[in-house]
Amino acid sequence: MIYSSELIKGTLKTIVLQQLKQNGKMYGYEITQKVKELSKERISITEGALYPTLHALEAEGLVQTETEFIGKRIRKYYRLTPSGENKVLEKVNELAEFMNTMKFILDIKPV
Repeated sequence: MIYSSELIKGTLKTIVLQQLKQNGKMYGYEITQKVKELSKERISITEGALYPTLHALEAEGLVQTETEFIGKRIRKYYRLTPSGENKVLEKVNELAEFMNTMKFILDIKPV
């Protein structure tokens, strides 16, 4: 089962921040593939969702970019800023609390 884009949209900043925390600098396609792999292909992040999220995180001062030349190509890498490092745990905890609340509201029992 692939999760709907509506569910992913609300968690995308948290997912991206956590991936950057765990992996250091990453480029966009690398982020999408890592998330796909970790989720056993249940979460597929499109470029149309990822890059606006990365740009928003950059505008918020949570990520910074650097470019590297790979042959004749330029690759743009993203990494957490010190503010981003501090924000990751807050966002992950917020999401965990939200999931616990949803379990209660939807009366979901542990399996």
